Amino acid sequence: MSDAVDRRYGPAPLPQPRGVVSAALVDALRRPPYDLPVDLGTRLATEDPLDDEDLQLTLFLCYELHYRGWRAVDDDWEWQPTLVALRSVAERAFEAALRRLVGPLPAVLPSGVPRALAELVAADDGPSLAGALQRRATLAQFREFVTHRSIYHLREADPHSWGLPRLGGPAKAALVEIQMDEYGNGRLDRMHAELFRVTLDRLGLDTGYAAHLDLVPAVTLATNNLISLFGLHRRLRGALLGHLAAFEMTSSLPNRRYGNGLRRLGLDEVATRFYDEHVEADAVHEQIAAYDLCGGLVRAEPGLAADVLFGAAAALAVDRLFATHLLDSWAADRSSLRTAPAPLAVPTAA
Repeated sequence: MSDAVDRRYGPAPLPQPRGVVSAALVDALRRPPYDLPVDLGTRLATEDPLDDEDLQLTLFLCYELHYRGWRAVDDDWEWQPTLVALRSVAERAFEAALRRLVGPLPAVLPSGVPRALAELVAADDGPSLAGALQRRATLAQFREFVTHRSIYHLREADPHSWGLPRLGGPAKAALVEIQMDEYGNGRLDRMHAELFRVTLDRLGLDTGYAAHLDLVPAVTLATNNLISLFGLHRRLRGALLGHLAAFEMTSSLPNRRYGNGLRRLGLDEVATRFYDEHVEADAVHEQIAAYDLCGGLVRAEPGLAADVLFGAAAALAVDRLFATHLLDSWAADRSSLRTAPAPLAVPTAA
């Protein structure tokens, strides 16, 4: 594999640490696996896990070992017992914070899950990031938004695919149908991650896998760690499907707005294809996710209805935090990133 292909598809180099624990972990991962200090997890600050740079990066470092891994890091670290123990400490703080953020949810019968999902989405009162990007965002701000989203979109669908071996019957069939679209039905040029890579390139941004990791703040890492938390724990499979349903049910209109925002800024149809593709696909996925995926799951496992709603509510709540961070930063005339990305080229047709 050439260096160019390796950079595009991973694994990525280890990021810069953001605190005591992530620094210790990055240092450890550069060596052959060994036992981490047993008290390392106690050094994590847990007052505000959703906004804590050290905790969120620590989780991301651990989770990425289950995806592409890290460049020059021994794969045996993936299941090293003391690393898994550290991850568990961070996860408990993270999940507790998510449940506080979401708050109590109404009890719902399995047959009422699709309607309850629709009501959650309809009641979401988060700020309209998509509207701002469509109507008034500058090119620099749109590049920031794309930089944030690159952490997820360059591995799009992978976190939700953890659900496949944990499902059977109608729910599994529904998830396969959604995921096949995300993976371009087996065609590289139609994979959503590849389409997003083209958008990055059109905006003059680095297209390497996790290339922008050091730039994005804790809230961006939290939107990604949330899916990994749900996907890597079988007990949270209901939350994983609820998360995916919320994604699909809130995707079509925002993606139309993102595409229109790029067109307003003078970008061409190649740059907007990623967003245009999602407008039609996610309108179909919305129904599949609510009725066939989540509905199919709770018909088979009625006890997971509450988890489905928690996953959807957590997706919406964390995305509100993300949108608020970007819009507040821009309103204050400052970057939403930790440091600004350097352009690789003049944005095409901009």
